[in-house]
Amino acid sequence: MSFPAGAVLITGASSGIGKATAERLYAEGVRRFALMDLSSVAPTLPDADVLQLTGDVADPSAWDEAERAITQRFGRLDLAVVNAGVSGAGPIADLAFDEWRRVLSVNLDGAFLTLRAAMRLITGAGAIVVVSSISGIKAEPGVAAYGASKAAAAHLAKVAAKEGAARGLRVNAILPGGVDTPIWNGMAFFDEMVRDLGSREAALQAMASAATPLGRFATADEIAGQIAFLLSDAAATITGALLQSDGGYSL
Repeated sequence: MSFPAGAVLITGASSGIGKATAERLYAEGVRRFALMDLSSVAPTLPDADVLQLTGDVADPSAWDEAERAITQRFGRLDLAVVNAGVSGAGPIADLAFDEWRRVLSVNLDGAFLTLRAAMRLITGAGAIVVVSSISGIKAEPGVAAYGASKAAAAHLAKVAAKEGAARGLRVNAILPGGVDTPIWNGMAFFDEMVRDLGSREAALQAMASAATPLGRFATADEIAGQIAFLLSDAAATITGALLQSDGGYSL
């Protein structure tokens, strides 16, 4: 795969899919990174030019500062991965509005602000991938806030694809199913499964076996490889696509 020589922006880059994507792009030869997260912990990218941006993706003022910093350091972007997100669960009737807003703020407001910044900073052709979720397509009890936020993020990617096409800017979304990342940690039902089954690995395998035809969840590295493909010149005619990577969960 080949990529433009310019910089890539990745949000949620300190762990999970974001970290794996930075490492995959580095392995493919990308050397200029703007990495944004609440944490200042960055992937290990030896000899790369890394701009570490610490801030809340749902905060417009953080993006004002980020755009200035990226412009000063790199001049522009060529690639972006709209990845930062939070989990959430609870039936609609019991869901506190504050919890609804917490999830929507990061997963949708944050996606919009990231996408807006990326589309301003990618001044010509380039590529963006929005990390949505299969929960944005397949309804399940208890995922109202998360599913709604990810459905909206996927549609936002399609609108951006249409707006960017005239200048050669491609925008796609990836919709993972279950992925082994830290996003599960701290969710009450998952923590209970870990206690009951004896390990995190056993809990993930139980969930995958129950709902995924392929019988397993994806690794963050596998999703990162698919994101890299969508960003690369190998996907030069793909835009506005929603890539479902769910092990058959949505069948």
